[in-house]
Amino acid sequence: LKYYSHTEGVNWLEEYKARQGAGLEARRIVASFSKRFFSEHVPCNGFSDIEDLGCPGHFFEDELMSILNMEGRKALTWKYYAKKILYFLRQQKILKNLKAFLQRPEDHESFLEGAVLIDQYCNPLADICLKDIQAQVESITDQVRKVLRGKNCRHPSLAFKAGGAMITEGELQSQVLEAINYVLYDQLKYRGNRMDYYNALNLYIHQVLGRRTGIPISLSVLYLTIARQLGVRLEPVNFPSHFLLRWCQGTEGSQDIFDYIYIDAFGRGKQLTVKECEYLIGHHVTEEFYGVVSSKKVLQRMVGNLLSLGKRESTDQSYQLLRDSLDLYLAMYPDHVQHLLLQARLYFHLGIWPEKVLDILQHIQTLDPSQHGAVGYLVQHTLEHIERKKEEVGLEVKHRSEEKHRDVCYSIGLIMKHKRYGYNCVIYGWDPTCMMGHEWIRNMNVHSLPHGHHQPFYNVLVEDGSCRYAAQENLEYNMEPQEISHPDVGRYFSEFTGTHYVANAELEIRYPEDAESVCETVQNIYSATKADKE
Repeated sequence: LKYYSHTEGVNWLEEYKARQGAGLEARRIVASFSKRFFSEHVPCNGFSDIEDLGCPGHFFEDELMSILNMEGRKALTWKYYAKKILYFLRQQKILKNLKAFLQRPEDHESFLEGAVLIDQYCNPLADICLKDIQAQVESITDQVRKVLRGKNCRHPSLAFKAGGAMITEGELQSQVLEAINYVLYDQLKYRGNRMDYYNALNLYIHQVLGRRTGIPISLSVLYLTIARQLGVRLEPVNFPSHFLLRWCQGTEGSQDIFDYIYIDAFGRGKQLTVKECEYLIGHHVTEEFYGVVSSKKVLQRMVGNLLSLGKRESTDQSYQLLRDSLDLYLAMYPDHVQHLLLQARLYFHLGIWPEKVLDILQHIQTLDPSQHGAVGYLVQHTLEHIERKKEEVGLEVKHRSEEKHRDVCYSIGLIMKHKRYGYNCVIYGWDPTCMMGHEWIRNMNVHSLPHGHHQPFYNVLVEDGSCRYAAQENLEYNMEPQEISHPDVGRYFSEFTGTHYVANAELEIRYPEDAESVCETVQNIYSATKADKE
């Protein structure tokens, strides 16, 4: 229904062959990713063989979705890389749509469509469709019409069509705004999210509609869209600290800020004077902040909010929100030096895409030679990182049977619990003694442990999404093992058995004797538990 014409004939045998070919190609690529990128993040050029597919893109995506939807707790590594590939493909498509959107004349731009594009880019795996969002907003608009009809059966908003002449009579406009307030805030219980203000979900329009809560800018986009669908022109105001809408009371297009009433969609549609707007934020602002802004400026502010939230995140060690919001900002303003520098620093900090870092730094130097100090520092250290990667010897294989590993008690894939902090985790690596530097050992107060740093340490994936390095004496086997909801589980493990994780082929090469050891450990624990019960 989505990809085929209802009137044109289709050679279904050829379509089936194309789908089968796309499926085989998708599985070949997914299978290759683990071997190619196990020891590093997938670089930007890692997707080069996907960009020029010799098969229809929707068939390729369909196969990736079928991998992600495989039942059970198996094929975790396939799902991990299928998700990364699908994430990339959809973001590339959305970014292309966003750039086309930004090229439109201002009178053809839709604030709602822009908000949906941002939502889609940050949530590429979610089923977010502009038509579905528009249908939900239209449903709210219909409820407003119903309220209007009950009060004024001849109200022009009831017959208003997109592109028609906007309603100009103040009393009729006022009736529309009263009806919007009643439906949104009284009937549907929309509200500003004061309790959890700094949550990215407040900016995603599909979440705003689903949870019926948001922050000033997202609620303003919804409010403005409904009003315009009913023939009332409201305009966005990029007011500091609190996004507002304005409603003209004088001549249309007036430059006098006192000719407008300002609407606070976050505050149940309250109508404010200029003085009350200043009370709202607690200080005086100049007239320029009461002016109308374009949809591009609205999107810039939404992305700016996401950037701020991305910088605040502490548990997401991949900084995915910060990376996505930087991509969006630079799609709108590709030559913004400070954000380019932030992107380069972020990639450098994460140790990923060094060649991309050098490209960004070269672009910054061309745009603003005064940044040579910061650029020079990052270039030097990035080149050193590239050289170190070249000098790295082959992978290290750790055999539990070796004498130097005799004190290692736990195996790859075991579900553990931290004795002190209580978090659940899964082991994905170990060292016979602490391999971190002196500064880390001092900062983490390792010397205060009874066995200090002269004991095995384990790399663990924690249920909160973080990765940690824990001392053996601080870990104990979790007697009620459960799946660890960490985004990188599939990078290291192929299956969850219900008691432990099974290492994938790449991890097993590095710890060849752990697979047998983990099964033996689990069996011994269950035998001991059974004996205790008896």
